[in-house]
Amino acid sequence: MYAIIQATHLSKVYRTGAVETVALADVSFEINKGEFVAIMGPSGSGKSTLMHILGALDTPTNGEYVLDGQSVSKLNDDELAEIRNKKIGFVFQSFNLLPRRTALQNVMLPMTYADIPKEGRLEKAKKYLKMVGLEDRMEHTSNQLSGGQQQRVAIARGLAMNPAILLADEPTGNIASVQAEEIMAIFQNLNEEGHTIVMITHELDIAKHAKRIIHIKDGKVVGDGNGHKRRKVKK
Repeated sequence: MYAIIQATHLSKVYRTGAVETVALADVSFEINKGEFVAIMGPSGSGKSTLMHILGALDTPTNGEYVLDGQSVSKLNDDELAEIRNKKIGFVFQSFNLLPRRTALQNVMLPMTYADIPKEGRLEKAKKYLKMVGLEDRMEHTSNQLSGGQQQRVAIARGLAMNPAILLADEPTGNIASVQAEEIMAIFQNLNEEGHTIVMITHELDIAKHAKRIIHIKDGKVVGDGNGHKRRKVKK
């Protein structure tokens, strides 16, 4: 089994003058290609710091992070940006869509930055919007969509560059519970199709949709076991 994520003795220390704050302390784990993993912990547990490192938004103070065979720990800002563009699809709690652009335009955006030809962008964007059940909303602007629909667009956009991992940060935090179940069903379907998904959450009921849950507390891994809220979902 290929470990697409290898985190080895990761630590992160923030310094403000003479004050040191330890956000992560000696965190180690691996995530295999094709897994659906939830990283769960309360506010202040270090899960957001870990998400920033896994998303190449920050680097650890100590330890090593290897993503899809490439060491990320000591890269500079430009190199981190390249990793984010090529290897990671992001799904944020706040959707981060352009409000006056259509669903199609939002999904095509990362491909535009990557200089993918227009025909290819359009074909892929339609494919991923259909995958998340929005084939009838492609021409709607973001502000014409519900919160759940906007998150579906965000998932399609996260898939646009065929990333090594899909990294979801509190993906159900801004939507109603019924819509949250629909979003988690989409993640389960994507995982069953072979996508590697890493989800950050503080909600156990959401985390249980994953196949595996890594528990973080006080900057340390305190548990690593199976999720179990699995159900047959419609494609």
